[in-house]
Amino acid sequence: MARANTRNTSRHFPGLATHAAFFFAYLYIPILVVVALSFNENRLTTIWTGFSTDWYWAVLNNSDVLRAARNSLIVATFASLIATAAATLAALGMAQGRSFRQQNTINATLALPLLIPEIVTAVATLIFFVAIGVQLGLLTITAAHTVFCIPFAYLPIRARIEGMDPALREAAFDLYANERRTFLRVTMPLLWPGILSGALLAFIVSLDNFVITFFVSGAGSTTLPVYIFGMIRTGVTPAVNAVSALLLLVSLVLVTISLLISRKDV
Repeated sequence: MARANTRNTSRHFPGLATHAAFFFAYLYIPILVVVALSFNENRLTTIWTGFSTDWYWAVLNNSDVLRAARNSLIVATFASLIATAAATLAALGMAQGRSFRQQNTINATLALPLLIPEIVTAVATLIFFVAIGVQLGLLTITAAHTVFCIPFAYLPIRARIEGMDPALREAAFDLYANERRTFLRVTMPLLWPGILSGALLAFIVSLDNFVITFFVSGAGSTTLPVYIFGMIRTGVTPAVNAVSALLLLVSLVLVTISLLISRKDV
């Protein structure tokens, strides 16, 4: 049946498969080129002279890269944990108030950061921190990332709650379980894949974020994406490609884990 539907779609839209192939090629071939050139032994990126992993060892032994990676991990960890906690509370509150009149408005408000251009969010956040006199650093980056990551954590958790059978909670109440025990024994075990998926998604978004970080970071708070941008300004080398490939690898692993967790049946 699936093959028949695919054939019917291709018949009604001639050239769809070809255009899709070109689209994905345009999207992913440059990424594959960056990864391939990270193994080039020549310092001139465009001239291939042989295979080498020396650039990866150079990056892993670079104290500046390791410091930037540590800052990224610190910010992403705290931002994802706080954002996931806030998103979980928001999702639970919205689920319990299904007849709440302003529910759609609140859902749209929570998803608004996904629609606003990131540069606008970055400038507004910078102006806010300057206005209240907060010194720019890891704290401001973490606060900005937390707010920005809440929608990314909220959507998987909300989707998980929507897929839960309300009869399970009703059965727990029929068995004389109170609200607290029902939450701990029924709701949380069913909800944890969505929470973990949302946390990983928020972690990835924070880890890879550049625009907001660039605006609200201060001295000594350089994260890995900002450090890569600084390396590019002096010229693209295989070291830049190696750092980018490592960041891409971490993101792909976390995205895969998030997808696998989110597909667990309720």
